[in-house]
Amino acid sequence: MKIYYSLENFPVLNCPVLTLGTFDGVHIGHQKILSHINDMAKSVNGESVLMTFHPHPRAVIFPDQRDIRMISTLDEKIALLEQHGIEHLVVQSFTRDFSMLNHDTFIREYLVKKIGVKKMVIGYDHQFGHDRKGSFAELQSLAPQLGFTVEEIPEQDINDVAVSSTRIRKALFEGRVEDAAGLLGYNYTFSGRVVKGKQLGRKLGFPTANLECPDPLKLVPANGVYAVYVIVNNVKYKGVLSIGTRPTFDNGARSVEVNIFDFDRDIYGENVKLIFKNYIRSDQKFDSVDALIEQMHRDKARSLELL
Repeated sequence: MKIYYSLENFPVLNCPVLTLGTFDGVHIGHQKILSHINDMAKSVNGESVLMTFHPHPRAVIFPDQRDIRMISTLDEKIALLEQHGIEHLVVQSFTRDFSMLNHDTFIREYLVKKIGVKKMVIGYDHQFGHDRKGSFAELQSLAPQLGFTVEEIPEQDINDVAVSSTRIRKALFEGRVEDAAGLLGYNYTFSGRVVKGKQLGRKLGFPTANLECPDPLKLVPANGVYAVYVIVNNVKYKGVLSIGTRPTFDNGARSVEVNIFDFDRDIYGENVKLIFKNYIRSDQKFDSVDALIEQMHRDKARSLELL
């Protein structure tokens, strides 16, 4: 997959088949669209093109909204799109000025003039451009005169999949990682750099790696304990993850801490990837440290059973 962060040097392609959108999470609904444009590109001896936007438009248009969280970081989204066979990815910088472009200018200057779109596929009821006034109807009216065709994924096809990024975010915010995996088509992941913590886990006999995600908009699932796989330097381990405020000790800042099984190495400063498998229990306060340690042993046993 070739990636372009600017359209200034976008190459002349043989029959570009295009779709566009934020594609946050690249879930099974998105995957249906990707499969369709790939198949269409092959049928006309063309090339598949996806235009996405970064940062997420909501983060730019509504900067004061503190509840905006993304299922995938840009790097995660790129990796997922590559897995699904997209040949050309355009990462369009989404700025305040760009958000003011009307749909007509966007279609003419970006999609036709710079990308050279010949065929376009969009999801049902997809809207774009300033004030989201661009629509399938607008594309249909402009397509003949601008030399491309446009197709909309039928409403029934979208309803059959019954999935949306909003629905996935809700599941994750509620800790329902198994439900989220079913909607995504893969287990939810979270990557972060290992940073110094309070080392409480080590004192309890369960040393943990404290993770800090470089993207502040990356969604952290609900507080609780989870069975997870942990990827360290491309090696997969089993582990148990705690997300919460350490209520038994200090009810401090929210943290993401993972106890990696059968692992004893200093990895401060390294990047670690978590793969969420199952929710085990809520984050809770215990009457004593001994009671907490007993529960941590049960959590480990449960995690091993689930993994």
